[in-house]
Amino acid sequence: MASDPFCENLGIELVDLGPGTATLELTITEEMLNFHGTPHGGAVYSLADAAFAAASNSHGTTAVALETNMSYLDAVEVGDTLRAEARETHMAGRTAEYQIPVTDDGERVATFRERVYRFVD
Repeated sequence: MASDPFCENLGIELVDLGPGTATLELTITEEMLNFHGTPHGGAVYSLADAAFAAASNSHGTTAVALETNMSYLDAVEVGDTLRAEARETHMAGRTAEYQIPVTDDGERVATFRERVYRFVD
């Protein structure tokens, strides 16, 4: 995470990292607005995806996404600080599954689910 230029450019910050878990935060800025004048869903997606990447690679094994699913539940505003808390919900051999709720002041605004392929021997 410390060497991820995309996360650094967006302002995504690592809060906590453990085996199969990661917590990241992002404060929504005006540069993240879309043509409607509301925060772009891609910013929320990027935060959740970065949390997934940190959690799924936390075991020291390279992991890459197989599939993702994002459900947007509520709008966010400029100045909101979003928190994505990734947790591993299943691991078996070369695949694993993660669920990442994205919250704003403790209220869920999105849910991200991903499956990963792990490069294990």
